[in-house]
Amino acid sequence: MANSPFPELTLFITGPTYIRPEVRAAGAWPEYGHRDAENAKRFEPIFRNLGLIAGLPADYRTILFLGSGSTGMEASIRSLVAEGETVLHATVGAFGDLWHKMSVANGKKTVHLAFEPGTTVDPAVLDAALAELKPAVVAITHNETSTGVACDVPALCRVIKAHGALALVDGVSIFGGAPCPIAESGCDFYATATQKALGLHAGFGIGFVSPAAVEKARHVTGRGHATDILSHLGRAEKFQTQSTPNGALGNQMYLQLNYIVEEEGLAARYARHVAMRDMAVSFVKALPGFDLFADEGSRSPTVTAVAAAQGMTAADLRAVKEALRARGYLFDPGYAKLNEDLEAAGKRPIFRIGHMGDITPTMLEAYLKDLGEALAR
Repeated sequence: MANSPFPELTLFITGPTYIRPEVRAAGAWPEYGHRDAENAKRFEPIFRNLGLIAGLPADYRTILFLGSGSTGMEASIRSLVAEGETVLHATVGAFGDLWHKMSVANGKKTVHLAFEPGTTVDPAVLDAALAELKPAVVAITHNETSTGVACDVPALCRVIKAHGALALVDGVSIFGGAPCPIAESGCDFYATATQKALGLHAGFGIGFVSPAAVEKARHVTGRGHATDILSHLGRAEKFQTQSTPNGALGNQMYLQLNYIVEEEGLAARYARHVAMRDMAVSFVKALPGFDLFADEGSRSPTVTAVAAAQGMTAADLRAVKEALRARGYLFDPGYAKLNEDLEAAGKRPIFRIGHMGDITPTMLEAYLKDLGEALAR
């Protein structure tokens, strides 16, 4: 950008993501008081449009947490897992594992049901675990950012609900890039954030909360302050946040959510993401020695993970990152901890192609051409 001391890079990582110039410019709109009528001019449309993107049932509530998706995920654990109850985390990669770590860090009684990275949660295995362990709460991942796996949330929630447990869902890296499964699944807490498929800066975690979750929270002690979903509800009714938000992000969010709902349209946005996923899949299939990491049928519309060619190391992928930086891109050399684990097990590391938010097929086509040349070297 003009007068910037920093290079202009187009981000093809898995978040933060590329931000449209119009959205950047909205960050310079006038500041406002977060308890003033000016706040409602921004945040009433923000809350309304989030509900439309979510396909939110009328009796669910929307909360904006200051922070990121992790803030909302931790709030769900603090507010919905009571003392002595078990929370089961069914995970398919690093960010599901992180949610489990949050539960441990908050002193909750946890069970970790981990599936092989690149695969999805097996409903039969989940069902057997629920029958044996009888958890009160189950946390699953809609879109695993580290592996490019998208799980069938409605199918998994049917299993969870059959056992009478609350269902918590991490949708951080897919919300705004694919239809939201809240109404179909009946999940009790759906966590997402601004900096992924919504095409905004980081700054808000977003939580969609069921009536059952609100009622459950009333019986949970030690919910904290910023992580207490009940303490947010009164402010949310007034289209406000619990404490002072990032005003520039509020301006940007107002503009961007109007654009998503009223200009691009949800159907067109979701179709664009599917088209970009298919472009990435075709690109990888044409690369000699490289393979798609996620199983067919569970490949994400927002991020594609790729197993590197035999003999290629994580260090090689970091070198590709620098080669593409010189061409004006930010390449994603894979989730570091996952690559460490893969290489330690004698397996190939992965890299990721982020194709979410406001990335267009034309932008992706140009990037894949340069990426193919960099990998060939």
